[in-house]
Amino acid sequence: MSDEQDTHQVPTPSLWPIGFAIGIACILVGLVVSIPVLIVGALIALVFGFLWVRDLLTTHPVTSAEPGIDEQPRPATVGDVAAPVDRATFLSLATIGVGGLIGAGLTLPVLGFGVLPSFMGEGIQTSHANLGPITNFPEGQYVIATFLENPDQGEVSRRTAFIRNNGLTDAGVPSFTTIYSRCVHLGCPVQPNGPIDEQAKKEVNGVELRPVLAASFGCPCHGGLYNSEGNRQAGPPVRSLDRFEFSIVNGDLILGRTFSVANVEGVGASARIAKYYKAYPGVHVDGVERFLYPIPTPGSTGS
Repeated sequence: MSDEQDTHQVPTPSLWPIGFAIGIACILVGLVVSIPVLIVGALIALVFGFLWVRDLLTTHPVTSAEPGIDEQPRPATVGDVAAPVDRATFLSLATIGVGGLIGAGLTLPVLGFGVLPSFMGEGIQTSHANLGPITNFPEGQYVIATFLENPDQGEVSRRTAFIRNNGLTDAGVPSFTTIYSRCVHLGCPVQPNGPIDEQAKKEVNGVELRPVLAASFGCPCHGGLYNSEGNRQAGPPVRSLDRFEFSIVNGDLILGRTFSVANVEGVGASARIAKYYKAYPGVHVDGVERFLYPIPTPGSTGS
């Protein structure tokens, strides 16, 4: 038996896992705080992850205990037990695999709750609400309209809209601001910031109308604040208030389905609305943040 003992070169400790962990931490923080932080974290994780895997897959040469002697691998003979080729690499890759499974188990449910609503949508609204003659809406003043969106469903379909008659556009077409009363943060009911004329309240064909001097709109739940056009001014909401599509039929104001609004430029009849398909509260419809939601929203249109 030879006195010489072969030794294998053990992989030296690496800092790549630490850098990879820092990158993952930046990604998680960036999802909440800032998109640039998310991008930087992704780059750090990719670079250090690549270096880590490359280091693990690098073949480490077999060395001899006696300097100057190159040990050649000896072919296995009958009766020999094959030893693991690179046990350290196998254990490292197995650890990464198990860690990946654990990470997926923790991350996928969270992503499901955040992403699936974008796939599911809120369904197609087919009902239309007749709010009565447009003469019920004084020009330049908001009216709180409460109505049943679908009378067959009863009170569960009761909706509230803030309606303002803007007069005529430059093209001579009647213009109305038709704001939906649900906050785009978490869907709480939004209140007009201004006195409500309860004495002038009237009900026409099941539609309750109450004039209000609304300088702005506010959410009492979490402090969301919107200006008179529905644009976000402060608080947690991520976009402007949703609106109803509308039409004028035989002199009556008809509200259709709701749609989401990124922002409104201008006021009244001259306003230009960045209009998108209906999105859930808390969902961005424009900007870099929209890429967090898998279903693309159509481009904005002026109206």
